[in-house]
Amino acid sequence: MRGIILAAGKGTRLYPITLPCCKPLLPVYDKPMIYYPLSVLMEAGVRDILVITPPDEMSSFENLMGDGSQYGVNISYVVQKVQRGIADAFIIGKEFIGDDNVCLALGDNIFFGPDFNAKLHQAVEGMEKNGAAVFGYYVEDPRPFGVVEFNDDGMAVSIEEKPAQPKSNYIVPGLYFYNNKVVDIAAGVQPSARGELEITSVNNAYLENGELSVVSLNQEFSWFDAGNANSLLETAEAVKEAQASGSMIACPEEIGFRKQWITADQLKACAEKLGKTEYGKYLAKLV
Repeated sequence: MRGIILAAGKGTRLYPITLPCCKPLLPVYDKPMIYYPLSVLMEAGVRDILVITPPDEMSSFENLMGDGSQYGVNISYVVQKVQRGIADAFIIGKEFIGDDNVCLALGDNIFFGPDFNAKLHQAVEGMEKNGAAVFGYYVEDPRPFGVVEFNDDGMAVSIEEKPAQPKSNYIVPGLYFYNNKVVDIAAGVQPSARGELEITSVNNAYLENGELSVVSLNQEFSWFDAGNANSLLETAEAVKEAQASGSMIACPEEIGFRKQWITADQLKACAEKLGKTEYGKYLAKLV
């Protein structure tokens, strides 16, 4: 399975913070925002990753993550010249995806919580069995999101984008698993009223064919859409609190080491490069 991180958003809701750099490069507590979706893909077993960047900002991402070898993965980059919606990622990434399955992670969505790895593998299994898998996450106000409707048996029956009257409190956050059919499905998606290729259209195409699995995340899990100043601060505070136990959230070097994708010597080199930072000290303790 291949992975794509869509990190091309301008972050207009965060202006003026995002005027000098795009949103996925902003810090979320002690690490760049893009480390969080990168780590999720790695936890799901993905090693070939395409990062879709805004025009003129590819070099910033390359300076941060390089080719991914320090994490034990292969990272490549491509520019989204015009923002056309989430489903455009599969059109841009068609050649990269090839004949493989694919997981798409949004560059500003952050997930963590107990047994999240088990949920990731459940989603991968759901995709392999049915064709596609997404998460359903409970929120108090689902209106700004894609909302999942369930029948009495707990099966998903519809997904509606930004409904005025939501049919449930479960939304689809920014992590999606698809078989290779998604390339053709995305190519056939028509722009919505707001002129975007909606990911909800892709999900509904699978749902209508009985090929979509929805994995529910209860409220013990943490999910954040770090799209404005308040949510960015809230996310950073939640990460800080969660890491108070001594475990790091979204540490790609640790994940690569734990999965034996990098050696102890490589991990040590990463720790030394980061010097006396708390992040570097954490890597040194792992060594």
